[in-house]
This record gives sequence, C-alpha cells and structure tokens, in this order.
Amino acid sequence: MIKPASSLCNMRCRYCFYSSISSAREIPSYGIMQNETAEKIIDNIFRDINATDQITFGFQGGEPSLAGVEWFRSFVQKVLLHKKAKISWTFQTNGLLMDQKWCDFFLENKFLVGLSIDAGKRLHDRNRISAADDGTFEACLQTKELFDKNRVEYNVLCVLTNELAKEPDRAWRFIKNENIRFIQFIPCLDAGDLSQHSSPNTLRPPFFAQFYSRLLRQWIKELENGNYISIKFFDDVANYFYKGIPTSCGIDGQCQNQYVIEADGSVYPCDFYAFDQFKIGSLCESTPKEIFESKKTQQFLLSKQQLPEICNSCAFLKSCRSGCKRMHNVMYTFAGSCGYKTFLEKSLKPLLQAVQALQKKLS
Repeated sequence: MIKPASSLCNMRCRYCFYSSISSAREIPSYGIMQNETAEKIIDNIFRDINATDQITFGFQGGEPSLAGVEWFRSFVQKVLLHKKAKISWTFQTNGLLMDQKWCDFFLENKFLVGLSIDAGKRLHDRNRISAADDGTFEACLQTKELFDKNRVEYNVLCVLTNELAKEPDRAWRFIKNENIRFIQFIPCLDAGDLSQHSSPNTLRPPFFAQFYSRLLRQWIKELENGNYISIKFFDDVANYFYKGIPTSCGIDGQCQNQYVIEADGSVYPCDFYAFDQFKIGSLCESTPKEIFESKKTQQFLLSKQQLPEICNSCAFLKSCRSGCKRMHNVMYTFAGSCGYKTFLEKSLKPLLQAVQALQKKLS
C-alpha cells in the first residue's frame, strides 16, 4: 500500500482516521513522492520478487490522485520494466478529481478502484466535506456515473458510522437505488490507541451487530431472487467459516504485515499504526524481506493482545481470537458486549445456508 501524496487531501472528512494519525507524527505529511524515491522503492521490491510471484500495488492517501495521473503513468512504466511477476493495481479515491483521462488510465492498466461514497446525501454531506466546507455527495455520484459509462472496475467504500449503523434499511436502499454491485462498509474508528480523541461517529459493537444482522436478511432475499451483491463483510465471513480462507486482515486474530509505504519510503506494518514509533524500515534502503525479518516487524506481528473477559467463554474464540486489535471498540468488545459474537450467533447459520444454496445453483 503506497501513499504517493502522503496525508495530503482535498477533503476534510470529519471522521478521517489517517488525518488523526499523521497529525500525531513528527512530520504529518511527506508531500508528493519524488521520482527518485519511487525508483528506489520499486527496485528494492523487485529484488525479492520471482517470475512466478504475484504482487499488488495499492494506492491510498490522503488522496492519491493529488499526485497527478502522469505520476502514476511513470510509476506503472517503472514497474513494468522489471518484466517479472503478475502485477495487480488498486486505487482508492474520494472521486473529486476523476475525469476522462483518469478513466482511460485505469482501463489501460486494469486498475480496481475504490470509490468512497457514504449511504445517502444527508449522511455523506454531513461528514465528507470539501476543503471549502461544502458537501461532496453529488460530485461523487457524478464520478460513479463516469466510471459506469467507461466501465471502470470499481467498488464503493462506505464508512459505517454509529448513525448509519442504526439505519440499515437506508444503506440497503442506497445499494439498490444506485445499482451497486460491490460495496465495503468500513467501520468508523476513533483516532487510535495513541490518542484520547473519540467521536460520536465511532462505531460501537451493538450497532455493528444490529446493522449487519438486518442487512443480511435483505441480502439473502436478493440472493434468493438470483441477484448477488458483494458486501465485503459477508464475503469475508463466508470465505472464512465456509471455505476456511481468511480474506480480511485480522479476522482470525492474527496481524499480517501490510507494507504501508509513505511518500518518503518509510514503511509501517499497518495503515492503522502509521505512527512514528511503529515505523519498521524504509524501502529506499531495504527489501520487503529484510523489513519483514527485522526485529521490530516481528515484535509487532507476534505481540499478543490481552483477551477481554467476554472472550473466555465465547464459542467462536478459536476462530476469532479476539479479531483485529484495532477493531476492538467498533465490532468486537466494548463495555462488556461483542458485536461480532452477537452477529455470528444470530446470523452465521443463515449466511452459510445462503452461500451453500448459491453453490448448489452454480454447480
């Protein structure tokens, strides 16, 4: 995951966790990644890559499009010069700068784009505001229409706040009205363990469980009518409990090294932990393998989280192991409750039954 424009952004979202993280660093933003830095990063990455490997370059921010489309053309060209490994590309954007040349670039290089839109104009414009303090819902919908027109492959990313979690029917209407085929609801986090800041937007476990349990009933009805809509959380739970494949980081309680690369080449083990004290190296100086094998990386990956009391008697403990440590207060344990446990107790069986029925239809 590369941040070519560091924490720079043309929006001022009220719940932006990366703004909180970057503001706590000695250097909040490293600006636009220099070409020399990009070359060093790419060269060091490919020192560890074989022809049979697969590698995904994902671009996030801040807002990565602030680096400009020509920056990305140059980066892709530098990568393709190495002529080994299967390369995939992803790009997460707020959509404000998207135009035809961006669409042409995404199509030419087969990018999967994540487009951030919250469920409905009222909630979106309350939290996702421009630098001029204006709502951005209409502009984001125009970008979605542009992507649809150009057949750009994209997923919608929607922040799941406490407020939205209380209105699952609103979220479902949004999905249906906008004909969304792929959507990920991203739990709204507070500023992190290293900050005292908390927000009314921060998702809490009871509302997490309420939201997904209600949404699942709508999703199953749609599936029974022959219309599959990818809701990432349902996909992840089904993949894990039906196929035994963890497709989301932390779902099995184990951290994975994410290689979050800031614009100066600094590497962090996770987007949620891009604080100075968690820096694990620099891809300008080391290869991914060297960084992975470092003492600091291993300490982060192998550190055990203390399980809350509620976990000790949980039937899902062996599968969950208390989940992602950064998600504790939003989908796992908070004030003696666990939203994930509540969801699994009520909804895992009907979810898996729906998946099994779909598999039979397809076989």
